Amino acid sequence: MVSMNAMIEQLRDFDTPLLANTIGYIDPTPPSEWYLSGAIQSVTPSLGPTVGVAVTCEMDTSSPGEAKHDMAAFWDQLEQINRMDFPVVWVVKAVGSRPDHECILGDGVAKILYSVGCVGVVTNGRVRDVQGLLATPLAAYCRGTVAHHCSVRVQRPDVPLEIGGITVNPDDLIHANSEGVIKIPKACLKDLCEQAPRMRAFEHDAHRLLRRTDVSAAVKRNRVAALLSEYGFAGEDSASEAEKV
Repeated sequence: MVSMNAMIEQLRDFDTPLLANTIGYIDPTPPSEWYLSGAIQSVTPSLGPTVGVAVTCEMDTSSPGEAKHDMAAFWDQLEQINRMDFPVVWVVKAVGSRPDHECILGDGVAKILYSVGCVGVVTNGRVRDVQGLLATPLAAYCRGTVAHHCSVRVQRPDVPLEIGGITVNPDDLIHANSEGVIKIPKACLKDLCEQAPRMRAFEHDAHRLLRRTDVSAAVKRNRVAALLSEYGFAGEDSASEAEKV
């Protein structure tokens, strides 16, 4: 049986959109349940793709007032991540009162996360010290950058999060690159590792056909449908399926 670490390593060889296309053919889960909003983008694109098991929490770094830093839950999560056998993606929901002022991490937090086995962070907040993140290296998928933060309060560790328009649960498998973030439906993980190389080969052949100027659109549609069948992705209506390419 292929181990989780082996599957994660295999999936690092593929772009996130290609895996998303593959999932659409092999798993019935509606895509609205597993791809995150485009508002969450990579600020470290040279480091991707990023693949890891989700560890979750909420964080408030923007609310004004006299509250002191409260990072006890963060230090507990570092111990948790260190005990895990898989690469981890830290998924953080920013919950402060000033969303555009949220700063979830800089290069110091990145270094300690990386030291215990975290390979990336996904958040609806912002980050800073991007050059430091690149040097660590720790990938960051977020709403952009910001220079500073208020008191840092980490709360509600290891709970399901509504983030990027979907629900991310602890232990979900996250895949991300420069074009976005998905969580992989658990039921299709083994099949995804097997089918992704086939999807890449199908897309190569299909796109080579689609760019031709000497073939009509109608012929292209039919030939792509035939390619889908050849590569094992044809559904009940192959012509309609071909329009997903």
